[in-house]
Amino acid sequence: MIPLVCPLGVALLIMIAHHSVTATKQYFRTHPTNLQVLEGSEALLRCEITNLAGSVQWVKDGFALGFSEKIPGYPRYSMIGDRNYGVFNLRIHNASLEDDAEFQCQVGPAKNSDPIRTAANLTVISPPSSIDIEASSYGTIIAKQNNKVDVKENQDLMLSCTIANSKPAAEIKWYRGHVEMKASDNRHDVVIPLDNKRFTVSSNLTIKASANDDLVDYTCRAKHQALSPDHPMKSTVQVSVLKPPGEPFIEGYSKGERLRSGQEVELVCRSYGGNPPAQLIWYKNNRQVVSQYTTSGRDSASTYRFKVQSGDNKARLRCEASNTISDKSLKKELDLTVLFPPTQVTIAGPTEARQGEIVNFQCSSAPSNPAAEIRWTIDGRQKRTNGSSQIPSNEGGWITTSNISISVDSHKRSFSLLCQGINMQLADNVMTTHMLHILYPPSKPVISGYIEGSVIPAGSSQKLLCMSSGGNPPASLIWFKNDKKINSQTKTINNSVQSELNIIANITDNQAIYRCEAQNSATDVPLLDSKILSVHFLPETLKIRVEPKALTAGTEATLFCDSSSSNPPVRLGWYKDGIPMMSEGGVTNQPGLWGGKISSTQVKLNITQDMNGVKIACQGTNEALQRSINEAIELQVLFPPKFTPPPSSTAVGIEEESLVISLIATGNPSNIQYTWTKEGSPLEDHDNQRIIIDGPTLNFTKLARDDSGLYTCEALNSQGSATINITVVVE
Repeated sequence: MIPLVCPLGVALLIMIAHHSVTATKQYFRTHPTNLQVLEGSEALLRCEITNLAGSVQWVKDGFALGFSEKIPGYPRYSMIGDRNYGVFNLRIHNASLEDDAEFQCQVGPAKNSDPIRTAANLTVISPPSSIDIEASSYGTIIAKQNNKVDVKENQDLMLSCTIANSKPAAEIKWYRGHVEMKASDNRHDVVIPLDNKRFTVSSNLTIKASANDDLVDYTCRAKHQALSPDHPMKSTVQVSVLKPPGEPFIEGYSKGERLRSGQEVELVCRSYGGNPPAQLIWYKNNRQVVSQYTTSGRDSASTYRFKVQSGDNKARLRCEASNTISDKSLKKELDLTVLFPPTQVTIAGPTEARQGEIVNFQCSSAPSNPAAEIRWTIDGRQKRTNGSSQIPSNEGGWITTSNISISVDSHKRSFSLLCQGINMQLADNVMTTHMLHILYPPSKPVISGYIEGSVIPAGSSQKLLCMSSGGNPPASLIWFKNDKKINSQTKTINNSVQSELNIIANITDNQAIYRCEAQNSATDVPLLDSKILSVHFLPETLKIRVEPKALTAGTEATLFCDSSSSNPPVRLGWYKDGIPMMSEGGVTNQPGLWGGKISSTQVKLNITQDMNGVKIACQGTNEALQRSINEAIELQVLFPPKFTPPPSSTAVGIEEESLVISLIATGNPSNIQYTWTKEGSPLEDHDNQRIIIDGPTLNFTKLARDDSGLYTCEALNSQGSATINITVVVE
């Protein structure tokens, strides 16, 4: 007999059945059986007893759970059933790995019944928590993008699959596409037990990437009894095998094909098989023109659309294909052949010629393919040429040139030349015209509006008209003043050309030469006419100067009056305070600017002190103009200071009241310095401001007895000094 287990060392309490004891022994009608459940589900261990006599409890790994329906310390455990029928099932909610154990159903002894027990194992299984594939090559992790890994062709690729946290350990199965891969030397599996009864399994699969692996899915699948076959746990990566693109080729143009200028062309460059797909770039004469392209799978295509131009003849187009792993770009080139007419023709030659000359012209076409034919027409009649030639152009095609000569007839005023350039194969042509003018000189110009020798007063308006007749082309008229060009406007009336000048005469116009020149392409030297103007003008300035500069009483001074240039010379006169004075020696004249005269005169004065401030004026009169100009100065006679005597030489004041003594002194220069003395001693401002000295003013703000006495004021300038005495009496 198997002894019952007592929980925690406490003796098992033997319960005596309340029903009648019979001679029949108790036994298990239903034994608990080994049970496997999924973590989180419910487990039910069955135990049914017939002829139950003893008490029933469950034991977990030797630990008694007790006889109660609700098992203390195990809130997820409960014993359910019906004692009357001997049913004592153990139910476990939300099974966890902690519940993974051996469970015994034990029945205690009773009268005539021995204790019995039976055991079963509860196995809790848990599915993997995650599955993931990591890719690496030679120890370097390869980042996945949308579950895709890039690897170069012939490079080793290791795929590491990890299935985490399962119980029991999961089994790893590898699939290439939909085909399971068999175990081989290039696979290594490892099972790692964890502390919580779980296991992590990893499997490293090494492959050498080849073209056959491109876009192939490699799948790691977890096989585990907790997983439903209908919902497998798996992780998949797609292998992208990197390789250079295929040789590019061009569609839309055949070698030797001839294109026409203006034709719309569409060329497509393609490259197959690159991973990543090839980058396609179009070049025209080594200059990039298109960098856009499209991809489909491993194929690339780029379209170059353009309108053919003449400059495309012999153009070299190149399509380059490359990707990130290609060592160099792959190229496809083609050379274009384009038929095009000349875009223009140009005539080189003079636009003017003189009678009797033979003039040569050359017509040149722009590049044309094939070469253009040139035809001449002169005044509406086709003209034979002196021959033509073709030279190859650097831009492609041919340049055609043709020469022609024309003899200038006297009765012709102009010739009209027309040159045509024709591409006979394309039936396209261009043309240009050129005019040749026959040159005749104009007549000599004539200036009107002024008669030489007549006088123009300064400030008045004067018109000059220049006219020239005839000439082919009409003459150009240009005005000059003393060889300096003057801007003017020209107008044509019938067969004559006129240009008018409107001037306001000034001092610079006296004796100025106004010249009008007429010329055109037929004149070797200009034809001209000129006029010399005579202008009367006042002097711009009169200047008076005094010698000596410093005037003092008792000296003789000479005053000079000089005019600037005048025409005719001015008459000069002196005035003292508006009264005419007699000049010394009359007026002298010397040559001046602008053809005028500079006039001078002088007068002598015996200087007295009362002349200080007297106004002396010089007047210059241009009798022809009946106008005058004046200049005046004020004499500055230097003299020492002089006091104006006060009403009284005694100043009387009252003690402790104020007294002000103010004196007046005049002198030239007028910046006079004043000093005060009392009884011969210098007098200064008192610190208490009782006596204030301000130039010729002496201010007693509060008289004292001892202020009485004789006071002297001295005035001093550069010419001398003066003194005055004042007696102060304080009462």
